[in-house]
Amino acid sequence: MNIRERLEQQEFSLLAPWAAHSAESAGRAVPVSPCDLRTDFQRDRDRIIHCKSFRRLKFKTQVFLSPEGDHYRTRLTHTLEVAQVARTLARALRLNEDLTEAIALGHDLGHTPYGHIGERTLNELLPEGFRHNEQSLRVVDLLENGGKGLNLTAEVRSGILRHTGSLPPETAEAECVRKADRIAYLNHDLDDALRAGILKPFDPPPDIMKVLGSTHGERINTMITDVVRESEGRPHLSMSPAVQAAMDGLREFMFEKVYRNGWRDPEEARCDYVLRHLFDHYCAHPGEMPEEFVMIGYRDGTERSVCDFLSCMTDRYATRKFTELFVPSSFQAF
Repeated sequence: MNIRERLEQQEFSLLAPWAAHSAESAGRAVPVSPCDLRTDFQRDRDRIIHCKSFRRLKFKTQVFLSPEGDHYRTRLTHTLEVAQVARTLARALRLNEDLTEAIALGHDLGHTPYGHIGERTLNELLPEGFRHNEQSLRVVDLLENGGKGLNLTAEVRSGILRHTGSLPPETAEAECVRKADRIAYLNHDLDDALRAGILKPFDPPPDIMKVLGSTHGERINTMITDVVRESEGRPHLSMSPAVQAAMDGLREFMFEKVYRNGWRDPEEARCDYVLRHLFDHYCAHPGEMPEEFVMIGYRDGTERSVCDFLSCMTDRYATRKFTELFVPSSFQAF
C-alpha cells in the first residue's frame, strides 16, 4: 500500500459518513494516472496553487483600490483567509479538508481587475452576462495551462462554481467554502474599512457587535464556533438564528456604509472607463491579444475572448494597457 492509498483508507475511517472521499471522486474529464503520494483532491489543490491565475490574485483588488497601506486585503489574501476558515470548519466537522482547501483556493480565480467594480462592468458588456464564479470555472477548465485547463476533479469544479449564486453546493465541503467566504469578507472588509477611516470604531451597530464580538478575532471565532456547534453530526451546515441574524445585519450594514455608500464613486467611474475602452479596443483589434485569447475568439466569439482577456488582468496591468493605448507617450512620464 502506497502513501496515497493509506491516506484514502484514513479518510474512510476518520471522516463523517457524508464527507467526500477522494477514492470515490467522480474523476476528471481527462483521466490521469494516480499519484503515489497525493490524493486526487491534494493534487487539485497543488495545481491551483501553482497556476498563473492564482499568482495574479495578489495584484487584484478586494475592496480598496491601490491602497497606500501595506495591511489592506487583496484578492489573494482574501482567498487565503477563506481557505483558513473553511479548513477550520472542515476539520472540526470531520469533512475532507483537502477538497475544502482546493475549492477555497480556486473560488476567485476568475475575478476581474478592480474587484466587483470590474465584474459589474464586464457583466454589462458581455451579452450573456459575466459572473466571477462562472469565470473561475472557465479559468480552471479552459484558460489555464495554455488552453488545456487544470483538469480538476468534478467535486472541486462544482465547489468553485457554486461558492456563490443560486445553485446550492453539492458537497458539505463546498458548503464550508460558501460559509467561509462570507465569514471572511464581512470581517476583513470591516477591518479594512475601519483602518481606512471609512468607518469609525463606534459605527457598527452595537446590537450586532454584542452578538458577534467587539474585535476582529472575536467576530470570526463567534461565527466559526456557531457553525460547528449547529452543524456537528449533520450533513449540511447551518447557523443559530441569533448569530445568523447578526451576520445578516452586519452584511446589510456593510453594503449600506461601505460597498454602496458612494465614498469611491470617482474611482469606480475611472475603473469602469478603463475597462470599457479596453473592451472596445480589443473587440476592434482582437489580433493584439495574446495568441491563446485569439484562438478562443475563433471558437467562442470575440466578445467572449475579450472578456476572458480582461478578467485575467491584474489592476496594474489593466491600467498600464490603458495608458499604453490611450495616453500620449509624451504625457506618460508625468
